[in-house]
Amino acid sequence: MTLMNPSLREMRDELSVGEEFVNRYNKPGPRYTSYPTAPVWTDSFGPKEYEQALAAAEEKRSLVSLYMHLPFCECLCLFCACNVIIQKDKRVAPPYLGVLKKETDHISHSVSRERQVVQFHWGGGTPTYLSPEQIEDLFTYTRERFTFAPDAEIGIEVDPRVTTRAHLETVRKMGFNRLSMGIQDFKPEVQKAVHRIQPYEVTRDLIANARELGFDSINVDLIYGLPYQTAESFAHTVEQIVGLSPDRIAMFSYAHVPWLKKQQGSFVAHLPEGMKKFEIFRSGLLAFVEAGYLYIGMDHFAKDNDELAVSQRNRTLHRNFQGYTTKAGADLYGMGITAISGIQDCYAQNFRDIPSWEKAVNERGIATMRGYRLSQDDILRREVIGRLLCHTVIVKDEISQRFGIDFDEYFAPELERLKLPQEDGLVVVNEKEIRTAWLGRIFIRNLAMVFDPYLEKQQLASRPLFSKTL
Repeated sequence: MTLMNPSLREMRDELSVGEEFVNRYNKPGPRYTSYPTAPVWTDSFGPKEYEQALAAAEEKRSLVSLYMHLPFCECLCLFCACNVIIQKDKRVAPPYLGVLKKETDHISHSVSRERQVVQFHWGGGTPTYLSPEQIEDLFTYTRERFTFAPDAEIGIEVDPRVTTRAHLETVRKMGFNRLSMGIQDFKPEVQKAVHRIQPYEVTRDLIANARELGFDSINVDLIYGLPYQTAESFAHTVEQIVGLSPDRIAMFSYAHVPWLKKQQGSFVAHLPEGMKKFEIFRSGLLAFVEAGYLYIGMDHFAKDNDELAVSQRNRTLHRNFQGYTTKAGADLYGMGITAISGIQDCYAQNFRDIPSWEKAVNERGIATMRGYRLSQDDILRREVIGRLLCHTVIVKDEISQRFGIDFDEYFAPELERLKLPQEDGLVVVNEKEIRTAWLGRIFIRNLAMVFDPYLEKQQLASRPLFSKTL
């Protein structure tokens, strides 16, 4: 199956939707980095259940994906909804790294050396908050305890404002081959409002250094819907990004969740919403496609020859807590505060604060705060939602044969709920498949929500649990 962008003329025609259409689909909804989503998880799933999942994965000898959460940042970006700790005094790092090593060592005893690590990612926070020496020490410690595949994808999130040439040289020497960096927007007024002053030249020079050092892939993150953004100003940022030629681009919708992150309330009066926000997204999407990037769906773009684009064409693309990934079939082991693991048919999340996490690791080696074991129906729906988000198509017979069901009978209520999106041109449904139309890739979260029975109860919550889909 070949996925490709339509012509620019066709795209502009499909994107000529009105305010009523946008409002119909711009509803709170999950990003589905897991299914069921985190609000469904429970603290009745604890360390004992996680250890059972570790044993089951070891018995199956599955491939391994590792994630380390390094939460520290020197200053707070006001748009941020991540789990971060703001601390200029870097003496906080060594104690944290000591406990992280203990957790890593404990996990390594559940992963035999014949199981290969195919993916290793450092996220945050700002991993380059650490010194080059601390980075080398932590990476070496981890590599001594696991077997890395020769072609392992090893990625790190970097902040151009604090990442030095020495940082880049160290992570490249260690074997990191992918860089992901936040940019958000180059407009000075926007940067000032969100407390992230990052001149274009700083980002340009970091990317140039990374290319010189031979990183395989450079990924950048943008955010649309920030205060003081307009379609015209964002188009200028996009033009500058195209000139930098990153391999992948994530153009995230700003998640306005002031009930979770109080600092976001400081600029609520200046946020573009509704059609204005959609026009910002539309300007970016058209510009990236015109520049030759393939629109993967939701908020991701990749060069046509990038592994992400190739994987989508081959229907091997996967989605986990790091977003889209080509490493399907690997169990994910998360380490550090708030880190999430996805192992076999279970999810497990660590404590979010350092004292609780540290106490748990010192006592048991792991720090599971909550988690979830999937039912058979959960596993089925996770597969359906994953295929929709990653491949943009669900072949009914494939699901029926794999799970021993009659797809149309099992999902009769969902097929009924897809009639309106079908009338609106988001999806094509026939006797053989459910295929996302090109316009539907923008609202693909809405299509996935059709298959999520937990949402109805979640929508009755006293406050929203998710950001809006646009």
